[in-house]
Amino acid sequence: MKIAIVCYPTFGGSGVVATELGLALAERGHEVHFITYKQPVRLELLSKNIHFHEVLVPDYPLFHYPPYELALSSKLVDMVKLHRIEVLHVHYAIPHAYAGYMAKKMLLAEGISIPMVTTLHGTDITLVGNHPHYKPAVTFSINKSDVVTSVSQSLKGDTNRLFDITSEIDVVPNFIDVEKYTNPFTDCQRDLMADKDEYIITHISNLRPVKNISDVIEIFNRIQKEIPAILIMVGEGPEKEPAEALCRKLGIQDKVRFLGNSSEIDKILCFSDLFLLPSEKESFGLAALEAMASGVPVISSNTGGLAEVNEDGVSGYLSDVGNVAEMAENAIAILKSPEELTKFKNQAKHAAKKFDTTRIVPMYEEVYKKAIAYVS
Repeated sequence: MKIAIVCYPTFGGSGVVATELGLALAERGHEVHFITYKQPVRLELLSKNIHFHEVLVPDYPLFHYPPYELALSSKLVDMVKLHRIEVLHVHYAIPHAYAGYMAKKMLLAEGISIPMVTTLHGTDITLVGNHPHYKPAVTFSINKSDVVTSVSQSLKGDTNRLFDITSEIDVVPNFIDVEKYTNPFTDCQRDLMADKDEYIITHISNLRPVKNISDVIEIFNRIQKEIPAILIMVGEGPEKEPAEALCRKLGIQDKVRFLGNSSEIDKILCFSDLFLLPSEKESFGLAALEAMASGVPVISSNTGGLAEVNEDGVSGYLSDVGNVAEMAENAIAILKSPEELTKFKNQAKHAAKKFDTTRIVPMYEEVYKKAIAYVS
């Protein structure tokens, strides 16, 4: 198949999943065309089956805001015609589903019917998409998609609850290539980050308020009082400075490392012992899944799709949002015994296998076939 993928080219979960999906589809022999305003961060190598088309937005003084939706719709029309794209897959409802629908209508006026698959990832529905300014357009775009998927059962429920949806939503979970995590680095270089007697605890996110970054710091503070440990914070976002200030207030600034954005997540997880994700909302929890695949147990909240990923008492523990005391207790229970930590590490790896690329990507292929059948 010839597949066009529209996504945000950033470190966010939706862009990462869309990029990894495209790479996996290309490996399975499909021709994949990424269409966005910048080459996706994980699209490091183009091949004969992978193509990138940049969306350029002209700088015109009449427009107060650059009309990205118009530029994207026009680019989609051009690329579908030029490369004979068979299916359009848009990730994140805003503005991609809306732009995709406009492209579909422009193409239809020229006698070209192309199906559109829309994948909902989370905050495009529960936060941004539910805003009164956007809700009518998002509802319309979802209902006009030929096939709609969500990354978790929880997100499907939220979408049906918050919007007047007339389309059926298929749940296709996020995924990872477990094979990439089965060959650990020969030298994780733990000594670069911590002393031999210190455990390494990690958090990876875009450091937004929804991630409850202050809870990450509070949980770690409780842990380090009982067990020698350091905390690695990966990512950039508005909560970074408040988190740094909280570390100074608690007197633990020397035990917390803020690394910023990184393209070496696998190396960071290689030397991690525990992963913290106490989010207020989490449509899936891709970072938790990546940790599990690396053999890192997860201490998380039980919100949204996290309960579908992190198995309580198996790959880690789940607690109510904001219950930092229980999260810290569970973390200490895992770390205080080498035997317990080893058990949870092995269980986390095993639990991650059900989200392997080889299981999930074929589900998307079936979704594409279903969408194509709609317009045939």
